[in-house]
Amino acid sequence: MKYFTNLRGIILLLILMLFNSVNAQEILPFPATPSASKAGPSMAESFHTRRVEKSHLSADAPNIIIILIDDAGPGLANTFGGEVNTPNLTKLANHGIAYNRFHSTAMCSPTRASLLTGRNHTRVGSGQITEWANDWDGFSGLIPKTSATVAEVLKDYGYSTSAFGKWHNSPPLETTKVGPFDFWPTGYGFEYFYGFLAGETSQYEPTLIKNTTFVAAPKTPEEGYHLTDDLADNAIQWIHDQKAIDPKKPFFMYWAPGAVHGPHQVHSKWADKYKGKFDDGWDEYRKRVFKREKELGWIPKNTKLTERPTNMAAWSDIPDSEKPFQRRLMEVYAGFAEHTDYNAGRIIDELEKMGIADNTLIFYIWGDNGSSSEGQNGTISELLAQNQIPTKIEDHLRVLNDELGGLNALGSPKTDNMYHAGWAWAGSTPFKGTKLLASYFGGTRQPMVISWPKKIKTNKTPHAQFHHVNDIVPTIYEALNIQAPKKVNGYDQDPIDGVSMVYTFNDAKAKDQKHTQFFDVMASRGIYHDGWFASTFGPRVPWMTVTPGIDKWTPEKDVWELYNIDEDFSQANDLAKKNPEKLKELKTLFMEESVANKNMPIGGGLYVLLHPEAIKSNPATEFSYSGDMTRLPEFASPRIGYNSNQSTIVLDANEKSNGVLFAMAGYAGGVTLYVENGILNYEYNLFEIQRTKLKAKSKLPKGKSTVEVVFKRIPHKDSPKLSAAEVTILVNGKEEIKGVVPTIINSGFSANECFDIGTDLGSPVSQAYYDKAPFKFDGTIESVKIKYLK
Repeated sequence: MKYFTNLRGIILLLILMLFNSVNAQEILPFPATPSASKAGPSMAESFHTRRVEKSHLSADAPNIIIILIDDAGPGLANTFGGEVNTPNLTKLANHGIAYNRFHSTAMCSPTRASLLTGRNHTRVGSGQITEWANDWDGFSGLIPKTSATVAEVLKDYGYSTSAFGKWHNSPPLETTKVGPFDFWPTGYGFEYFYGFLAGETSQYEPTLIKNTTFVAAPKTPEEGYHLTDDLADNAIQWIHDQKAIDPKKPFFMYWAPGAVHGPHQVHSKWADKYKGKFDDGWDEYRKRVFKREKELGWIPKNTKLTERPTNMAAWSDIPDSEKPFQRRLMEVYAGFAEHTDYNAGRIIDELEKMGIADNTLIFYIWGDNGSSSEGQNGTISELLAQNQIPTKIEDHLRVLNDELGGLNALGSPKTDNMYHAGWAWAGSTPFKGTKLLASYFGGTRQPMVISWPKKIKTNKTPHAQFHHVNDIVPTIYEALNIQAPKKVNGYDQDPIDGVSMVYTFNDAKAKDQKHTQFFDVMASRGIYHDGWFASTFGPRVPWMTVTPGIDKWTPEKDVWELYNIDEDFSQANDLAKKNPEKLKELKTLFMEESVANKNMPIGGGLYVLLHPEAIKSNPATEFSYSGDMTRLPEFASPRIGYNSNQSTIVLDANEKSNGVLFAMAGYAGGVTLYVENGILNYEYNLFEIQRTKLKAKSKLPKGKSTVEVVFKRIPHKDSPKLSAAEVTILVNGKEEIKGVVPTIINSGFSANECFDIGTDLGSPVSQAYYDKAPFKFDGTIESVKIKYLK
């Protein structure tokens, strides 16, 4: 018996020794240290002492903050030569180091997935935004658990972890209040999350989530609410809580506001700071910024200013009658960007007040991609572009002046405005390209500042090493002197693709240690290798509603360009014809990298754009809801504004009932059925540009009724690429409403709005009840049943 007892002890010892030998590679949940006490038959025969948990971190492990600004180009911040006031980015740069050859992927979800995992974007299933995911591995829209985020790893090493703001890395169908939550921030290692899951949201009426619960904003727009303020408030409070409860425990924070992504929304006091500053247009802006970038030494003296694309309007092409609109759009964007930097500064200032700034490692990244040209010709409702619905500026001005109160409405809750693509191009100075173009640095090159006063000496010389967002994670690991684990939560881990940047921290002239990086967003693609860059524009022009010929595109027909970027900072001198052998070498390398990183087929991210019917949506064809169902994200909802369908509502009303029966999405686009003084009203809001309003002939009868809404797709009278719809509404079998919606959506109304029954939460769909929102129905809704029609 004694033999077997000793054998068990030896086996236990071997297990403990094995655990200790792999602990650096496989971080397991605490407590991991065996008890220091010895238990006997009774407490009198036992010995008790507290175990001392082994720390996996050094005693002076820094706090870590990643600040990621959205849709901001390299030619905007005045820190580096632009004309948008960014005093906090400047302050951090003056006390740290800045990089002028740091890169993103050119698109939101791919950059974030790469940034948080240290892997290439297609390796982690993020070849495009999550809403356009498909079934090829590189484009699945799902970060695999085999590529743990930095938050998962740091949490297991002993950090407190949090994320604030935009997430955009969860499958849209899994963003409902019932989950599943495995692919939400809290399922990826963030112990606390406050923000929104989609790609964008209203800055005034956001669909907010705290951890895994939908919550209301703490104030209304009328009370001065703005999302970026709220995100800074919450981040500061979280830091206070962490340091009050466990002052010795380091924290990791990912602060990624939805700003300055569209819609461009900010209170007028911020936009008004820029009145008159952009009156001479984007071409002149670009010249001024280019000159200042050189004067500051941010770009090399021999850099050339690249030319405007031939299919993009010059400022002189804009009619004088439209210029005030285009100027105000840029003023709003600039105020929005300054307001965002102001809130980032509030967090930075709080670190100083608390005395913890010296040992806080901050990465301030000015953009997850370049400035967005998705506003195309300038718009009051940005999702028109995503739906490929063409409009004229005169349509926007008509709505703006006749219904919204004129130019002062831009930046308010009543518009989802975005500026002209020319401003995005100007924001990319001195480069070619914008967001969505991975072929040019205007889409991928993002200024970045790193501050860590305790370990990094201030150096105002631009760090020109070629780096990428996938390098942040290995940089953090090396800075902490920890290893990337081989297994996390039971999953064997994929290799890290990034290269640590620590070698550059105190040596601005250090020789590059990153040799190769591939880029590809929806077939706009490029490859970097040891000072050379080869690229091809791709099939899609971001500033055009529909790119001619995109449906017939094949990758082998693309024309490639070649640049020696050690000598040609802005990609101004194409060497493809002079050096065909180098180009051939790099094209071969691009395909090798694509195969290794699941970036196949080339152009795979375009699939849903070319086949909108394949967009991931709730697979059900029949839906049944109670009368109190709210906050169902649009992607998980029935597509009542797109598919032919019949909605059947059983309700109890009085002769003067008021309120919303159902509402999908918001003021910038949506569909609603509501009752006003007993009269049924139906409104199809096509992104504010066209509101189809249909009204019943008589009042709802008192008591129980059945309302049927029949929505049938029909051909569009002008375009084969668009559709219209016939709407018929019956009450207790009697036709009360019949009409036609001239144009309906091609994909979706919104990114972050929801479907509500009995109320209209968030942004209200209709102007008719805007001031009465959420306009809760004062009767009773027993049920809502919706089925698709063939």
